[in-house]
Amino acid sequence: MHAELRTTYSDTRADALGWFLGLRPLHPLAVRTLDLGDAHLELRLLGASHQVLVRAPAGLCSETVACLGEARTPLPARAAQSVDGWDYEFTSLAEHLPRDRFSARVRELVAEVDAHPGGLIGAYPGFPDAVTAIVADRRDGVLRWSTWHTYPQEGRIVSTRSRAA
Repeated sequence: MHAELRTTYSDTRADALGWFLGLRPLHPLAVRTLDLGDAHLELRLLGASHQVLVRAPAGLCSETVACLGEARTPLPARAAQSVDGWDYEFTSLAEHLPRDRFSARVRELVAEVDAHPGGLIGAYPGFPDAVTAIVADRRDGVLRWSTWHTYPQEGRIVSTRSRAA
């Protein structure tokens, strides 16, 4: 699912992203709901940020990666913990690409996410290289989602991978 984000693109920085578990639902610019067996996922785009809400008999899991000011935990390279009945794991990676490679990689991401049955991608009008994307699925009883946050002004792409079982 492709969504045009109806907001002004702000010149955020990859280093301003924070990682939050357990936040209440934030106001989304775009939402995609997936029912994956007994799990209900809400993929939420918050501009250059994302929130994934998982509701299932095991409990609620809320992951937010966003620029929310000072009260943030910097993105960990890896984290694993128990969250409301879930065994949760998170990884992140920030990569810097030269401008020509950056634009090509963003086009690849857009095509991959648009083709994914559990994908959501948001783009800003007039800024084709500024996107936030999420894909989610369930394999062997494990919920998995991946995200990408692009920062064309820096030539950086922040990717995250999460799982909850």
